[in-house]
Amino acid sequence: MLSTLLHLRISFSYFLLPVYLFALGISPNFNESRLLWSFVIIHLLLYPASNGYNSYFDKDEKSIGGLKNPPPVNKSLYYVSLLFDSMAIALAYLKINLLFAALILIYGLISKAYSHPSIRLKKYPVIGWLTVGLFQGCFTFMMSYIAINNFEIDNLMKAKVILPALLTTIMLLGNYPMTQVYQHEEDAKHGDKTMSMLLGIRGTFIFVQLVFALASLGFILYFNTYFSSEYSFAFVVALAPVILFFMIWFVRVWNDPVKANFSNTMGLNFISATCLNGFFIYFFFANSHVGQYF
Repeated sequence: MLSTLLHLRISFSYFLLPVYLFALGISPNFNESRLLWSFVIIHLLLYPASNGYNSYFDKDEKSIGGLKNPPPVNKSLYYVSLLFDSMAIALAYLKINLLFAALILIYGLISKAYSHPSIRLKKYPVIGWLTVGLFQGCFTFMMSYIAINNFEIDNLMKAKVILPALLTTIMLLGNYPMTQVYQHEEDAKHGDKTMSMLLGIRGTFIFVQLVFALASLGFILYFNTYFSSEYSFAFVVALAPVILFFMIWFVRVWNDPVKANFSNTMGLNFISATCLNGFFIYFFFANSHVGQYF
């Protein structure tokens, strides 16, 4: 049972939290109950279910995201991941609405297609990369926005919602190859060809820089257009530690590719998630004025 719990990698949800917090930051109709349940359903049930299902079929022996020394998997992991998926769908329907439950179901099916050997989108570098970027980014942003506000799908058809959803996808498209950079040997053993393998180690770093610069410019323009330059400035300040860590690591990897390892990757992920989570929490309190009620 300990192996199953470890492979759910619940703590890894922290790295994906910025997408939810960004959706919260622009939400006009949130309340405490929907905030609680949408957070629990997405981060404590849906993401762990996806992690567990992926781990069960990968059967990795070396480091994976959020787990340096993965223990052997067993059949209980498969059943627990399906149980978590079922609980997420049921609670989404009971606590939020039918649309949110349907979106949870779709996300779960796509995550299974990513890992299951009969489809395994993971073995196709570009398709797998686009799938993760779209569903962990844009799709999750819109799903979170629906849940937080108890909205229907027509409420998504606004530039103020579509643009940030697309920005999260661009950010994920830049981030995802970096999470694969230390797994080339393990992925090759499974017959997978990831985007990072396609780019190479040095190419991954160059590619990530370009996509990250594009995403950052998009965020700055979005905040300037729909909110104020104050948020653009705060966003740039929040990213400064991420850029500093990345550039120092990039120089080290350029001289010694062995430095593209699990520890440095998780270090970048943690700094990035912490800085973005901090910024989006600030954005939420400042934009919603919720702090004035305390």
